[in-house]
Amino acid sequence: MSITKSIIDMMNGSINVESEKGAGSTFTVTIPLETSKEKAVEVNPGELKDEPDYEVLAGRHILLAEDMEINAEIMKMLLEAKNIHVDHAENGRIAVEMFTESEDNFYNAILMDMRMPEMDGIEATCQIRAMDRSDAKEVPIIALTANAFEEDVQRSLQNGLTAHLTKPVEPDTLFLTLIRLMK
Repeated sequence: MSITKSIIDMMNGSINVESEKGAGSTFTVTIPLETSKEKAVEVNPGELKDEPDYEVLAGRHILLAEDMEINAEIMKMLLEAKNIHVDHAENGRIAVEMFTESEDNFYNAILMDMRMPEMDGIEATCQIRAMDRSDAKEVPIIALTANAFEEDVQRSLQNGLTAHLTKPVEPDTLFLTLIRLMK
């Protein structure tokens, strides 16, 4: 315990103990972590009173970075059902190349898987955000990931992603997020 307390003290944290004889002890460790100033775009389908304006999505161009072929096919089917044009990149490196080779403002949003071979979603996002072109800092980049912990969301936001969706992605949540970001 003394080693744990020393480490927590070095991290400007605290440790609390609650103990009850015969019932056991509960140790609570609190450590302050740096958080992003950005807020995740949160969409709850239940909060909408009116039918979403899906027409906002028609004709838009989305770059989908997804290494799992079956996931990419499902996502493409969902998006194309709303008349969205989808370009598929099999990994982050290809996504960066496709964005680089596109005209400015061609892509209305990027759906970025976080775990991909060759280049993950964080690195791909950082490279896109660092580009010297008019749309690189503004294009919505949405994380698609199985990682749903708050630290994963914060890491995404700190590295330039606009929103964070957890897999399996609920279609309504995906569409509402895109509508909010593209209006």
